[in-house]
Amino acid sequence: MTEKPREENMQELIVTPETQSEPMPGAAFEPAIVAFVCNWCTYTAADLAGTSRMVQSPNVRLVRMMCTGMVDPKYIIKALLGGADAVLISGCHPGDCHYINGNYKARRRVKLLMEILPRFGIDSRRIKLTWVGASEGNEFAATVNRFTAEIKELGPIDTRRLPLL
Repeated sequence: MTEKPREENMQELIVTPETQSEPMPGAAFEPAIVAFVCNWCTYTAADLAGTSRMVQSPNVRLVRMMCTGMVDPKYIIKALLGGADAVLISGCHPGDCHYINGNYKARRRVKLLMEILPRFGIDSRRIKLTWVGASEGNEFAATVNRFTAEIKELGPIDTRRLPLL
């Protein structure tokens, strides 16, 4: 059996109007959440949660970053316009960043982005910034489950109705 090239595998993750299936009538909404996570803390916590078999929502797709300070607001906007219903950004606790002040940079960027997004019709509750340490697998699982429940209450995002950015 031959394996697909990496580019084709990545294309399967992208949701477009052509590839998005219509939900079954009466089916419950299941949000698609993109999570930009720190390699050193939150990604390790996610791994711990998974290897410990903690119950967590399967709706979250992790994007491993070396530091949350590297998360450009363009990535968040692109995720939302690309079909994600919400975006989670999670990294080291303030003061514990492996890159000294990356989490402070992320906090400033997310704060500004959350002030701007409502002007474009995007509810700022669809963006969440959290701090999860490497040994906090239980906290990661709880955060994912709470955020998924919050987004289920908000319902799907309709990016087709948003003004062009």
